[in-house]
Amino acid sequence: MAALLYGTPAPGLIEVPAGAVQLSPLVPGSADIASLADASADGATVLAPPGTLERDYVLAQALRALKPGAPITAFAPKDKGGSRLKKTLEAFGCKVTEDARKHHRFCSAPRPAELVGVDEAISAGAPRIVPSLALWSQPGVFSWDRPDPGSLRLLEVLPALYGEGADLGCGIGLLARAVLTSPKVKALTCADIDGRAIACAEHNLDAERAKLIWADLRRPLEGVDDLDFVVMNPPFHDGGLENQALGVAFIETAAKMLGKRGVCWLVANRHLPYEAALAKAFETVTVRGDAGGYKIFEARK
Repeated sequence: MAALLYGTPAPGLIEVPAGAVQLSPLVPGSADIASLADASADGATVLAPPGTLERDYVLAQALRALKPGAPITAFAPKDKGGSRLKKTLEAFGCKVTEDARKHHRFCSAPRPAELVGVDEAISAGAPRIVPSLALWSQPGVFSWDRPDPGSLRLLEVLPALYGEGADLGCGIGLLARAVLTSPKVKALTCADIDGRAIACAEHNLDAERAKLIWADLRRPLEGVDDLDFVVMNPPFHDGGLENQALGVAFIETAAKMLGKRGVCWLVANRHLPYEAALAKAFETVTVRGDAGGYKIFEARK
């Protein structure tokens, strides 16, 4: 394996080796960093995640997969973990060269012959059953160690559903598990852009009725249409920045996937202006809840 790439650097930020194998779980179809053989790669370029457990896990996995002496370059915005990269790599036994440009910190080092502490970092960032959820999850997944309050608000008013449906942005399957308690739900397509969330949801959901898909939901899922219902708690951050267009895209995708008289149940932070997009995509839109900073919409075709 010639070179590894984790993440999608902004154009012009860093030169990525041609043919590098993408490892980011947020790029559907990427290779799983945990599945790489030890000491098999000639180099790694890592856009390091901001969360400590997730970042340490990714860097430890990348170092594990590199051949001794092979170079790693890890970088991140200064205010999103970049200032901690040098210390983290040094703790793994690396001799680090650091520089700063374009509001990022860049750390480069050869993979040492003997790594220190990588097994512990991999264990701390690996998938596991989280006691507070009683579900499989993993650091880096959205709301990985606690129930998301928006989803809990939606579950308070969500009626028993029926027929065939979808959970768009399903995460580890918190909403989907509740939906599947209705025996009248024949099938549920669960989709998310985070491959780690999909892998955890495979543990958490009824395999007989749930179909898991790793996909970018800014576009409709191929072959998934004429649905009776959609449930969703759409994201509104992209790369750490608020992006309201994401929620609008989810609304448009849901409308295209629903059949005639199909219903979409959506929860969103109260400040997000989704009413216009819902009114454009659906025949009727009703607010079914407005409390705790969240609005719940029932939208029908």
